[in-house]
Parts: sequence; C-alpha cells; structure tokens
Amino acid sequence: MKASSGLKRLSTLALRQRREGLAKRLPPVEETLRGSLVERYLTCGNPACKCARGQRHGPVWYLTVTLGPGRTTGGILAAEQLDQVRGWIGNYHQVKEHLEAISTINRELLRRARRPARNR
Repeated sequence: MKASSGLKRLSTLALRQRREGLAKRLPPVEETLRGSLVERYLTCGNPACKCARGQRHGPVWYLTVTLGPGRTTGGILAAEQLDQVRGWIGNYHQVKEHLEAISTINRELLRRARRPARNR
C-alpha cells in the first residue's frame, strides 16, 4: 500500500477489513530478526594453504546488526542456522511492511474521524 490516495476511495468498512487481514498475515513475531547476512571468503594465514594462492575458505556466513550510528554487532553462523536466519530476516521485513500498511490505514481512518459523518 504505497499511497494513501488509493485508500481514500475505499469505504471505512473496507479499510478496517484490510487492516484486519494485514494483521492476520503477520508472521510470528518471535521468529523475526533484524539484520543482514554477509557471505565471506577467508584466508587462514598458513603460507602453505590453498588460500595463500587465492583459493579462499568459505563461504562463511556472517550475521551483522546495526545497533546505532557507528555501532554494529554480529557473528559467524553455523551452516545449519542459515535457512532459519534467512527466514527470520524475511519475517522481519514482512512485519515491517505490514505495519507500515496498517499505519497508513490508521492515518486514513483518523483523518475520516475528524470529518463530519456525511462525508464518509
């Protein structure tokens, strides 16, 4: 739901139903994670290793999370965690998108509540 102008054409009942539908489609909140996955290839420092000749080790997956300006945290993920973490990050983006749409609907409902009943 990009622009609120399209919402102005919907009835108040339709807006409430759309809002309810969005809320029902939210993924489980306990399965969300804000962060990014970074694929890295590393060198181990052993001069006799293949990585010293350009064939790096990896991929190694690193989870990074921004905590604030200039502050990040993260860590290396085990291979068996990768699918779960990808799903959690995807859920986070879906929750964020749905909450933005719900917020847009709520702003339109508030706008209508300020107007006289005959214009709804």
